[in-house]
Amino acid sequence: MTWSTREIAELAGTSLRTVRHYHDIGLLDEPERRSNGYKQYTVAHLVRLLRIKRLTALGFSLAQIASIPDHEHPRDALQALDAELVATIERLQQARVEVGALLRRTATTDVPLPFAEADVPAELPDPDRSFVTVMSTILGPTGLGAYADMLQQDPDAVALELDDLPADADEQTRRDLAERLVPYVRALHVKHPGLDGLSTDAPRGQAHAAQTIARAINDLYNPAQIDVMRRLRALLVQPEENGAARSGL
Repeated sequence: MTWSTREIAELAGTSLRTVRHYHDIGLLDEPERRSNGYKQYTVAHLVRLLRIKRLTALGFSLAQIASIPDHEHPRDALQALDAELVATIERLQQARVEVGALLRRTATTDVPLPFAEADVPAELPDPDRSFVTVMSTILGPTGLGAYADMLQQDPDAVALELDDLPADADEQTRRDLAERLVPYVRALHVKHPGLDGLSTDAPRGQAHAAQTIARAINDLYNPAQIDVMRRLRALLVQPEENGAARSGL
């Protein structure tokens, strides 16, 4: 029993062009020809075509298929492919989480995936959203988790004052706001203790994280806001009334 090129392509559920391409790259042996010049494909060709089709559907490249003997079980290649599929599935599952957050309108497209998973709100001011994006690139898994947990908490009124602070705020306003932010930030650290070691597992180290955070603050916030943050850091390292000292963000 033999078939023409068109017939073998139909039987294998592929196209004439694909069959010819497999011949061109040496993946499918050329069949014998009839006296009239037409190719005569056999069962062996059909089996080979179906095997190629199955392996490509699984994710093997044509080069990989060419390296696998027909009668050999490709165990090593299958194990490598399985690992790739696991990674792909995990990536797609994370993408679905992000898409779900965007569809619920609880996150915007510039909020990174770790924070989309945590449903970080879209109402963050533009500088804060950009700062979140920067943080997502420098923190490790533990730091990201602690930071994302903190961001889910509704901001206090005094924190909103910092967001709205104009660049020309006077000395008294800046000093007063920094002092009123101290109990708010200390309460955040009590509720989210992971903030105390936020950059402990930063992939590029704590020094790099600190430098990047400082640069982001300098680029994203106005001079009055930066001055308040500087004052706040100085106040946070001072002992509390009960004698305990806490470090800042």
